[in-house]
Amino acid sequence: MSDQSRRFPSDFVWGAATASYQHEGASNEDGRGESVWDRFCATPGKVRNGDSGAIACDFYHRYRDDIALMRELGIDAFRFSVAWPRILPNGRGAVNDKGLDFYDRLVDELLGSGIEPFVTLFHWDTPQVLEDAGGWPARATVDAYDEYVEAVAGRLGDRIKHWITHNEPWVVAWIGYGWGHHAPGRTSDADALATAHHLLLSHGRAVEILRALSPGSEVGITLNLDHPYAASDAPEDVAAARWVDGMHNRWFLDPLFRGEYPSDMLEAFQPTMPAIEDGDMRTIGAPIDFLGVNNYTSPLVGADANGGRSRFFHREDVDRTDMGWEVVPEGLHDMLVRVQRDYDPPAIYVTENGAAFADVRGHDGAVLDPERQAYLAEYIDAAGRAIDQGVALRGYFAWSLMDNFEWAWGYWKRFGIVYVDYATLERVPKGSFYWYRDFIESSRAQADEAAA
Repeated sequence: MSDQSRRFPSDFVWGAATASYQHEGASNEDGRGESVWDRFCATPGKVRNGDSGAIACDFYHRYRDDIALMRELGIDAFRFSVAWPRILPNGRGAVNDKGLDFYDRLVDELLGSGIEPFVTLFHWDTPQVLEDAGGWPARATVDAYDEYVEAVAGRLGDRIKHWITHNEPWVVAWIGYGWGHHAPGRTSDADALATAHHLLLSHGRAVEILRALSPGSEVGITLNLDHPYAASDAPEDVAAARWVDGMHNRWFLDPLFRGEYPSDMLEAFQPTMPAIEDGDMRTIGAPIDFLGVNNYTSPLVGADANGGRSRFFHREDVDRTDMGWEVVPEGLHDMLVRVQRDYDPPAIYVTENGAAFADVRGHDGAVLDPERQAYLAEYIDAAGRAIDQGVALRGYFAWSLMDNFEWAWGYWKRFGIVYVDYATLERVPKGSFYWYRDFIESSRAQADEAAA
């Protein structure tokens, strides 16, 4: 078990995270337009059980009660995303003031409760009208995103101190456009690579917009990063792990921090690369204030005897979550140390970390989840050890505040530290909620004691 007495800095940010389509609901209210996830969910066979985010956790109507839960939890910050179709129902053009009004009220309620908003501008809910016009593989979508960022920053920029331009562009590119498991469900390597480039380009442009419209705020991007371990010291296994690192990590880290795509991956992808215009890489490489990191597991990788570049091996000696993901807290530590060493971001936040388990309510109505408590304890300890080694880690956000719509898995997989009874929408804090509350309180007490 981890060392729960580890001391974190007094200004360390403790938070919890959510995303608009996964928890807001109200998909047809107050002028919100259709998103690619609305369409994907309505397509038979795409989402388990035919589930959708139409109601989700109904956060749109219950946010005040949920913020009261956040106060009880004792978090410093709440990470949420803005739904693009609420702001620009047609993707661009006319702004829907009622959509902005909701986030206005949400931000004010959070600030009034002493909770700092960390705002993600894009967490996968592209307006469907833009997808119909070409989607992220089309460069015009970058221009549409500019308009969206301007609308949100123009309304909220006086109060938001932390902006995240995109969440997990790798997932949008490959899971959504390359392999079709997520919205919009395309299966094209060329579309995936064009999407990745345009997401990065739109990030760089957003940095410039946010600097102008939200002066004094900090701007970053969130990547899903892992630490691929080679299955052995054999050169072919090391090369396989290097390939996975290129796919998952370096394809995004190198442009952001070095202004170029990694040469080995560029050579491999060259036949299907999109057009890169003059100035694109300079825009993508605009200095950022922090890097957001999402991490849940880290793979064990070896050479593929069947002619592929790599294959994943299953570890025999680790626990697994309800997603089948291996619990590898050392992977978070090693990845953070590596990112700091190789890319030297000015600050890092763990913007998502957590685990799904098959939670059930007991006869007394309580939800006990010792496996999740152990997971959080071990990963938070790994993050603390990274700080000890000089990593500029400034905060940690548990995923997620509450059970919600888990994309193509529907409502089957529960990641929350708050249980949601989907029939009644009742919220029930789990054992992990109280563990995290007590851990945060203890961490603050230790920091205060050290300062005194």
